[in-house]
Amino acid sequence: MKKIIAILLIATMPMLNAQEQKLTTPQINVSGEGKIKVTPDQCEITLGVENTAKDAATAQKANDDVVDKVIKYIKSHNIPLTDFKTTHVSLYKNYDYEKKKYNFHASQTLCVFLKDIKKYNDFMMNITEAGITNINGVEFKSSKMEELEREARVKAMLNAKQKATDFVTALNQKVGKLLLVTDNSAMIYPQPVYKAMTAEMSMSADSPKETVALGEINIVVNVQVSFAIE
Repeated sequence: MKKIIAILLIATMPMLNAQEQKLTTPQINVSGEGKIKVTPDQCEITLGVENTAKDAATAQKANDDVVDKVIKYIKSHNIPLTDFKTTHVSLYKNYDYEKKKYNFHASQTLCVFLKDIKKYNDFMMNITEAGITNINGVEFKSSKMEELEREARVKAMLNAKQKATDFVTALNQKVGKLLLVTDNSAMIYPQPVYKAMTAEMSMSADSPKETVALGEINIVVNVQVSFAIE
């Protein structure tokens, strides 16, 4: 029995030594950031239609009529069927405390994707006349997003390695192999800044009206990296 125990101890010693060595390997943990800025060339517009009536059927019909008009408006701008869709539909009973009676509220949300940002002003010019009651948001995008994200990842890793090199070089040591990478990224998109559509806001009465400031998309990749120290 003692011989068996001795053999097991001898067999497990290399494993224990390897684990101990792994746990005591000198290492450095640093953060890295890669940032790419790009002017958007696409956008996604979220539009809302709402109608209220004394009964559900009337509210729903009023809403359906407006949505039908809006869809025709979207199609008139040569936007493909694949680039717009309904994202939310609701119909509910609501109590009006001021009038002390119930009514029914119908609503629908549509999302329109413009692959060419140049179509934005023309599309938005008369959208409210089509029956839209809410413009819930505009999200700017880039057609080269995936390519730019890859570029930002590379910059983040190079930034992390440079930081690690700066630290260990001060102690006459070197950065070793990569041990761990954690991606803490979050994409940051600009918000549109609207301007009043009046002649006073233009350089002159004949100048084209500017209704939105595109800004830039900040594609930011943040990583937490661990390197061995040699």
